[in-house]
Amino acid sequence: MKIFAVLGDPISHSLSPAMQNAALKALGLDAQYLSFRVAKENLRDALMGARAMGFSGLNLTIPLKETALEIVIADDLARAIGAVNTVSFGGDAKNEIKGYNTDGFGALMALEMAGAKIRDSRALIVGAGGASRAIAYTLSRKGAQVSIANRSRSRAMELADRVEGKGFGLDDLDKLVPRADILINTTSVGMKEGDPSLIDESWLRPGQIVFDTIYNRRTELLEGASRAKAVAIDGVAMLVYQGAKALEIWTGLKAPADVMDSAVRDALREREKAKAS
Repeated sequence: MKIFAVLGDPISHSLSPAMQNAALKALGLDAQYLSFRVAKENLRDALMGARAMGFSGLNLTIPLKETALEIVIADDLARAIGAVNTVSFGGDAKNEIKGYNTDGFGALMALEMAGAKIRDSRALIVGAGGASRAIAYTLSRKGAQVSIANRSRSRAMELADRVEGKGFGLDDLDKLVPRADILINTTSVGMKEGDPSLIDESWLRPGQIVFDTIYNRRTELLEGASRAKAVAIDGVAMLVYQGAKALEIWTGLKAPADVMDSAVRDALREREKAKAS
């Protein structure tokens, strides 16, 4: 049996196991996808242990994506982005640990499926972590004018320099949000019920694209976007398409994205039922 897994901290919210196990079953593979909580300082040990135990592939989520660059052999895209979210173990004698980034592809698919026009758009990304790096790099390559707003202004400016964009602090959001054609939240704010949105609803406008990469619940940001008649996109599509790309890297097979999407949304509905009971 092949073993795959997602590593992160926190990890209990992850729907990757439900999604990937549905895909593995649909492909008829003798395989299982698990999840493990791994702190950033323990990532090297976790990767070496997974290789020693014969794991076939891993996904990495918050806060491990940037740390992984120091450990794996990253491809050119992951190196340029500055973050790794997918790991494979070589089948050769060296058994190399290889790193990739599929987040940018997943985000691009989510935006384009919702009708977003990327070229010459003004894209504002809130957050400067691993997902933000992937999305900023991808949108910049597609011709968007990218701005980054982050709690640490210097971190935002560092990322903005990498994509020929502009960096700001969160105190600039009231001026930046109304001008943005595409607004993307890549922070973890909204993952927990009751998290206050970083974006005031009054800053949003009809027709604006508002994309929250959080997928485990409908966030306050998306609720506000719907009320403002903006186009509200949750993180499910990004999760599905980045996961599909990862599965194809590991197996060489075409991933069943429709099966994966249904599995995630079914799991979300089950969670909501469990909360209500």
